[in-house]
Amino acid sequence: MKTIKTANGRSIEIALDKSLYNKNEAIASINRRLLEEHGIKAVDILGSIGSGKTTITGCMAEILGKKKAVAALAGDITTTIDADRIREKGAEVLQINTDGGCHLDANMVKNALPMFDLEQLDILLIENVGNLICPGGYPVGAQQRMVVVSTTEGPYMIVKHPYIFKDASVVAINKIDLAAAMEVDLAQLKADALTIKPDIRVVFTNGRTGEGISELIAALGLTD
Repeated sequence: MKTIKTANGRSIEIALDKSLYNKNEAIASINRRLLEEHGIKAVDILGSIGSGKTTITGCMAEILGKKKAVAALAGDITTTIDADRIREKGAEVLQINTDGGCHLDANMVKNALPMFDLEQLDILLIENVGNLICPGGYPVGAQQRMVVVSTTEGPYMIVKHPYIFKDASVVAINKIDLAAAMEVDLAQLKADALTIKPDIRVVFTNGRTGEGISELIAALGLTD
């Protein structure tokens, strides 16, 4: 059971089907073992629609692709728009359409992995479906999670979605060039992230210019 407080202060209990979570966790463990057996570093990339998640993924793929074999999984509800944009940066990309589902799950990734030549792959970037709620409880087997937030989402985006950051190792605060126009304090956003998870690594980025992308790659340990 999960207890949720309503706006008027009352509490309600909601029954959760833990078997679904447990099954996903088991498959995620299988995925991680498979990736590690092949020496592949995988990153689950989370963020809301419009945060710049696809742009950053493409920038990372372009930079990493100069020295590493990089592939990407692009999760989306219906279209191939995001996959096409990442592919333009030179990465091998596989699209996973969730047919209305609000997140990727471990089984979707498990079914997709054999479509890559894992023996030849160094890095796998997994762009999850665009939201900061549903993907939180469904690890897919990546060794790391990165969350992308943008200044255009306002000053409270991090504090209003704390759970998505608890399992993340890195947060990219994107669209820093628009911070002043949006009246967003970058230092406060960083402080909010560190309050939720003191050891999370925070990187300021501008996906359109490439600012901060090299630092982001280093924070994820993808240059080793």
